[in-house]
Amino acid sequence: MPVPVEKAGSVWLVHDPKYEKPDMPVAGSRVVCYARVSSSDRKSDLQRQADRLKAFAIDMGVEKPELVMETGSGVDDKRRKLNRVLADPTVGTIIVEHRDRLARMDAGLVESALTAQGRRLIVVDDSELDDDLVRDMTEVLTSFCARLYGRRAARTKAEAALRAAHDA
Repeated sequence: MPVPVEKAGSVWLVHDPKYEKPDMPVAGSRVVCYARVSSSDRKSDLQRQADRLKAFAIDMGVEKPELVMETGSGVDDKRRKLNRVLADPTVGTIIVEHRDRLARMDAGLVESALTAQGRRLIVVDDSELDDDLVRDMTEVLTSFCARLYGRRAARTKAEAALRAAHDA
């Protein structure tokens, strides 16, 4: 198309440059590539993900992209490295491979907050589900599964601690 277009749900938005304001300036100049895996047994996946992000940033023309790699659940907000990146106003652009690498739920809210600050989020592979209902159901099921497995892990750890105390 001769002008930029964007799909918003089932509607296509056509952006005509002569009628639109220029993009907001990026707050900071730093570009951070954020890679995350959920468990430590996926360390090799983490490194491959980080390598792909760095290559993408370099192809975009970024001279020295910073890499932030983290192991942790995407369901909660207990990720120190990501929280540090989000709180740093000198970081103008955050690049992630998939939206769920940033957050399993409400990644759109994080993106909106970044945009309001003049920062941006770039999702390399944004070919995720377009259907809002399917995406919402996936997020809810992910949350329930995380809680269920979390309880099971907590119960197993508690039983092991009781056995150790009883045997001592």
